[in-house]
Amino acid sequence: MTVLRQRMLEDMQIRNFSENTRESYLLQVSLFARHFRRSPEGLGPVNIRTYQVYLTNEKKLAPGSIHIATSALRFLYTVTLKRPWDVEEVLPLPKAPQTLPVILSPEEVLKFLSSVPRLKGRTVLTVCYATGLRISEAIALKPTDIDSKRMTVRVEQGKGRVCLIKHTRPNVLAVYMWCPNRKILNFARQNARCPLFDNT
Repeated sequence: MTVLRQRMLEDMQIRNFSENTRESYLLQVSLFARHFRRSPEGLGPVNIRTYQVYLTNEKKLAPGSIHIATSALRFLYTVTLKRPWDVEEVLPLPKAPQTLPVILSPEEVLKFLSSVPRLKGRTVLTVCYATGLRISEAIALKPTDIDSKRMTVRVEQGKGRVCLIKHTRPNVLAVYMWCPNRKILNFARQNARCPLFDNT
């Protein structure tokens, strides 16, 4: 690990960035450096603009992906390297297009969830729908995170929060937790970093 990478990692740890954010930012800075085959310390505003044009026109990345790369570079140059730049001028964030979400009817949701053959997969997707959790958050749930009386789920990942369970029957988790041969809530595979749905 280079000195600059270690310093940036420590800066993020001091600010209590989540592990996912730290890994994402380090990856984006690494891709930036590899593109020019130089350390970011020797690169400046002209290089950054060239890279953003490359991501937009050649890689054709979505605004959300460019936003992540730009945020990582903003942190590197303003926090770790302490460059006295006008960040809005040197590292502008792309404007995300305003699109209306596709909203399924209750019947369509029920049909979709019923089509998932495995109980584990069906339960995880139902939890995501009922609480608004991400897949990574749902598969990390433990029995102690679920309060069936208050109908809430405590999420410990990231900044942590409490989510209401809605749009589903209260016993949806109980069916999974107490089915034959299963006495604990265990959505994740043996390798906890491997998502459940890579073959579902």
